[in-house]
Amino acid sequence: MKMYLLSLGAGVLVGVIYSLLNVRSPAPPVIALVGLLGILVGEQSVPLVKRALSGEPVNLSWFNLQCMPHMFGHLPGGAQPTAGKAKDAAINDERIG
Repeated sequence: MKMYLLSLGAGVLVGVIYSLLNVRSPAPPVIALVGLLGILVGEQSVPLVKRALSGEPVNLSWFNLQCMPHMFGHLPGGAQPTAGKAKDAAINDERIG
């Protein structure tokens, strides 16, 4: 939940700065969100391509463990990670925290 609040706070701060400088947001909200989705997909394409080029298998279980948690995170109030994903969640929490 802390990361969501920090993200919201950063967005509000940027909005205040834009307003003080009389600058409009550089993109309509939907276009900006699509751009953010593109950033997330692009970030995940690098490990995917590296794994494929190294000859290691790229399968759904690898994708679910390596890419999905980064792209969608753990939503507040959502289901707890399963036992298999608990280790990855702990590693991600260490990197973030």
